[in-house]
Amino acid sequence: MDKVYLLLGSNKGDRQAFLSAARCRIELLALEGINASFIYESEPWGFDASTWFLNMAISLDSALGPLDLIDRLLKIEADLGRVRSDESTGYESREIDIDIIFYGGKVLDTSRLTLPHPRMHQRRFVLEPLCDIAPGFVHPIFGKTVRELLDECQDKSIVRRI
Repeated sequence: MDKVYLLLGSNKGDRQAFLSAARCRIELLALEGINASFIYESEPWGFDASTWFLNMAISLDSALGPLDLIDRLLKIEADLGRVRSDESTGYESREIDIDIIFYGGKVLDTSRLTLPHPRMHQRRFVLEPLCDIAPGFVHPIFGKTVRELLDECQDKSIVRRI
């Protein structure tokens, strides 16, 4: 059993409702409940969109392996209306996005999943909520805590707790 850290994001439709629905479904995958961060609003990262994102981090203990878990998370996204397009060339607005940031101390690089999330340390919208629930968690590759990664993050985008 490993502690898993997820990031949820939404900038399309009823953002709060999508986060809430995803959180409830994720809780069903947890062995003993979840721990959730505050909700943050952040400007879109990597593309232009008129609606900002709502983001939150969640931690849970899971008996599922990383690939089984990502399959379940992708199903939650699809059930909540997210459509992934093979023609997509970059970032885009979405009803819900669920990323595995850390899966315990596992390091994995497959065509389906990379752990830890390969760009998490460059994104303030990931690090701010993650610091609410896991400031002392040590990145298994960089050997730095989430708090240290946030302190060193060069991303200057706006991320505010709501």
